[in-house]
Amino acid sequence: MPLNIDLHAHTFFSGDGVSSPEDLIAAARAKGLHGLAITDHNTCDAVNYLLEKGLMRLDGLPVDGFLVVPGVEVTTAEGHLLCIGAELPYLKGKPARAVCDLIHERGGLAIPPHPYDLFRAGIRFSVLETLPIDALEVFNAATTLRRYNRYAFKYAQIRGLPMVDASDAHHAAAVGTAYTILNTEDFSVKGVLAQIIKSNELNQQYLTPRDSLRKTWNNWLRLRRRKKIPELAAKGNRNGKVKTEK
Repeated sequence: MPLNIDLHAHTFFSGDGVSSPEDLIAAARAKGLHGLAITDHNTCDAVNYLLEKGLMRLDGLPVDGFLVVPGVEVTTAEGHLLCIGAELPYLKGKPARAVCDLIHERGGLAIPPHPYDLFRAGIRFSVLETLPIDALEVFNAATTLRRYNRYAFKYAQIRGLPMVDASDAHHAAAVGTAYTILNTEDFSVKGVLAQIIKSNELNQQYLTPRDSLRKTWNNWLRLRRRKKIPELAAKGNRNGKVKTEK
């Protein structure tokens, strides 16, 4: 059974994301995806949010035919690193090797996103060589320069690493631009993780110029202000406090 899964997407729990988890799921469903990994920057807050909404299950099974995979994109000391399939505490600035070890302790997969990308904190070759990673993101739909994807693909070939594709969506319209096709009969988080480290099919398409511009604009806004999550902000106001994203 081929499962179309976007393994790298951001909600408004990321400082530069603008869409709700519900909107990302709706967009993914509309594009024929079977699942989505929520990989916000340095936070797993969306996981608890989705569990409370009933859109995600603790046992890792799909809800109404759609699977949400827990994850996080950690800003390590050497660059960005995806944790797929597990939750992590706040680890920003920690060494990439230590983050890999914790990911594995918690049953997740360590996958560097957009490696080589000089403009987006991609982990460099010298560091990649030292890391016990499980797969490599060889196609990022939002990469700064397309040659960075080619470099990543070649490195994965040389090292014999499993390959994945992803949209790196920061708004709902970009979800599913690129995704990984996992051939497994186990439609669960456990099944997805087991298949990722095998040979997979890749669906590759770049963001449209409009979507790329929107992502750049979101990044600029992140530098200008701290985003508040509407629902959490309202809850904080009721308690006399306002909770903002770190």
